[in-house]
Amino acid sequence: MARAGVDPRAARMAGNGMRKNILSLLILSFVGLGLAGCGGSSNAGDAPSGEISWTEVEANGLTFRARVAGPESGELVILLHGFPSTSAQWVEQIRALGEAGYRVVAPDQRGYSPEARPTAPGSYVLPNLSADVLAMADALGHDQFHLVGHDWGAAVSWFVGIVFPERLYSLTAISVPHLDAFALTRNDPSSCQFQASSYMDFFVQPDSQDVMLANDAAILRGIWTSSSEEAVAEYLALFREPDALKLALDWYRQNDLSGGVGGRIGNVTVPTMYVWSTEDTALCRDPAYLTGDYVDGPYQFSIIEGVDHWVTEAAADELSELLLAHLDEYSAD
Repeated sequence: MARAGVDPRAARMAGNGMRKNILSLLILSFVGLGLAGCGGSSNAGDAPSGEISWTEVEANGLTFRARVAGPESGELVILLHGFPSTSAQWVEQIRALGEAGYRVVAPDQRGYSPEARPTAPGSYVLPNLSADVLAMADALGHDQFHLVGHDWGAAVSWFVGIVFPERLYSLTAISVPHLDAFALTRNDPSSCQFQASSYMDFFVQPDSQDVMLANDAAILRGIWTSSSEEAVAEYLALFREPDALKLALDWYRQNDLSGGVGGRIGNVTVPTMYVWSTEDTALCRDPAYLTGDYVDGPYQFSIIEGVDHWVTEAAADELSELLLAHLDEYSAD
């Protein structure tokens, strides 16, 4: 989507190196030394399996609960959920990837896991959220891994892929476009994204969690129309825990994606797949089609027709097929 007479990649290249160095140091300062291991998995044996079990991962001074599947010797795939979801949104993909021989770990992220709910100011900024992912991979014993994210999980995935490309075999972002493409269109009144993002104005209000939980969580139930009954029950139980919904909404309150993250982040160089669905009312076509301008590595733009924002559940089989093809292409094995 380059403008006539302008090479958007060349125009951004000069500042990318300095920004990456600054962001790398910032994230490393958050990771610290608390990368102690994980335990509690009941996934026996080392053969491909789609059987899902639970584990806990101690990382970055926090304890994350996570759904896991697949052989422990398999290449690591970390799946990051969005809002307002948990790792339950990934159940079908966890099974499919585990059966294919990948070691799949889908954590309930910061603010969602009961023992990972810090309340200090700034706890939910993207550098902290990204540091969690790196620390989890370290705790699981993997220098490199595949990273897949949806919604806010995609935002974190873009951030990790741009700042720490050496840690990833591949990157897959679902629904949320490259953060610089989003910022550019979010600020443009002529773009469809300008209006599509208006819901965020409500999310950042200090009492939005109370409104969402009112009337038996009517607003949240209206969002979960593509989710299974089991997933909805899990989501409701979580967000009814004290402060859980508030902290999940702090992801919005503490990150101004309309301005990027302290300015432009830069291009991604790792093999990247971006998945966008045509009926997504939160992320429209403008930033979706612009995202390719911010990827310097191998890039695949996959469009799922007739599906809303909740791709992992509404188009579970199609997404699993796309993921398997992408991961297999950039597998180290």
